Amino acid sequence: MRKKSQNTTALSNLLPRSGNKKQESGLWAAGAARVNTLLPRSGNKKQEFGSRAAGAARVRRWPSLLLAAALVLLWQGVSMSGLLPAFLLPSPVRVVFAFAEDFSLLMRHLGVTLLEAACGLALSVAAAFVLAILMDNSALLRQSVTPILLFTQTVPTVALAPLLVLWMGYGAAPKITLIFLTCFFPMTIGLLGGFAQADTDAIRLLQSMGADRRQIYRYIKLPSAMPAFASGLKISATYSIVGAVISEWLGGAAGLGVYMTRVRKSYSFDKMFAVILLVSALSVALVALVTRLSRRLMPWDRSSHPSS
Repeated sequence: MRKKSQNTTALSNLLPRSGNKKQESGLWAAGAARVNTLLPRSGNKKQEFGSRAAGAARVRRWPSLLLAAALVLLWQGVSMSGLLPAFLLPSPVRVVFAFAEDFSLLMRHLGVTLLEAACGLALSVAAAFVLAILMDNSALLRQSVTPILLFTQTVPTVALAPLLVLWMGYGAAPKITLIFLTCFFPMTIGLLGGFAQADTDAIRLLQSMGADRRQIYRYIKLPSAMPAFASGLKISATYSIVGAVISEWLGGAAGLGVYMTRVRKSYSFDKMFAVILLVSALSVALVALVTRLSRRLMPWDRSSHPSS
């Protein structure tokens, strides 16, 4: 009520005064009604809108769930038909039993992989922000570093991993380095593109008001670049898990890649499929987590919200 009264008072001060009090009162009442219609509503209507949005989101999930169920049924049918030997293409039921059998062991290996992925991803996020800001402020640096960034993405990860193991040993250092190199590029390019698309008129306005470079980044450039950064972070989150598994193939004491190598050598393909599905589910969960965080941190960005 206090907010509404403040808005109506401000509106009454802005309306032109006339000699006719009746006409002035009519203008004031019409303006106050207009302000009240623009004010956010609360109560049952807000809850009704939230329930409608949640219902629409549930409806949009049905096609993907139905497609996933159809693929699982097709997989089960092919495995039961005998077109391929059972040890080469285990059925989904066997994969589920294998996952349940080695659940505790998989969780121990999963903890190691998650730790490596989190360290590499955190380092790449910090480096992406620093380098993107430096490149945004220096055209010479941008022209010099951009070809190197592109070159790092042309080198196959499988070819780079053995070299890192030779240089850094079989510990966590080569794995984190490989994850860093894999995740660094998408976020850096996204931030650079977001900085370039910042509103130049708004930047000039802040500069005319005496704003320094830090304030321009805080109020204009960083909010403008956050949607592109969130898109790059989604890609990097999936790359971090894949990069950790690939780096663990070449050596180590624990991790999902180590587990995958061991079960492959023992021809336990049901366990191999179980760890593949676990890696896929983990990547999907990370993308969903980044999407939820982007909706919380960027309420102004419509692309991060589901369409109503």
